[in-house]
Amino acid sequence: MSKALTIGQVAATTGVSTHTLRYYEQAGLLRSIGRTDAGHRLYAPTDLDWLQFVMRLKATGMPIAGMQAFAALRAEGDATYGARRAMLIEHRDAVLARIAELQTNLDAISDKIVFYEAAERGASTGRIDNSYVKDSP
Repeated sequence: MSKALTIGQVAATTGVSTHTLRYYEQAGLLRSIGRTDAGHRLYAPTDLDWLQFVMRLKATGMPIAGMQAFAALRAEGDATYGARRAMLIEHRDAVLARIAELQTNLDAISDKIVFYEAAERGASTGRIDNSYVKDSP
């Protein structure tokens, strides 16, 4: 995509509402969005690339204040590479911790499913075998 897109086109392409796009601009997450002579927003391909990254930060749980801080560093230029890298390392570590927590929870749910499958089989035969259960149900 080499041509600029309107806010409606960006919303349709990305699934981000026009309201959210305007909010992100107000909040400083999207900067220097071009405008037509009539004042309508025009998004460049680089704006969409950045928006996609912002959405990844959001999807992985970075608070809006963190995204604003990152966007402010980005706006300051190349001299902030180290600070941006440090922010992303910290965020990555938080995401990895959340993944580990989710995996632990998923394992417990899977164990419970196995328990109920065996309980259903046991109910039909009149006896329940709990020997395979890691923790007591």
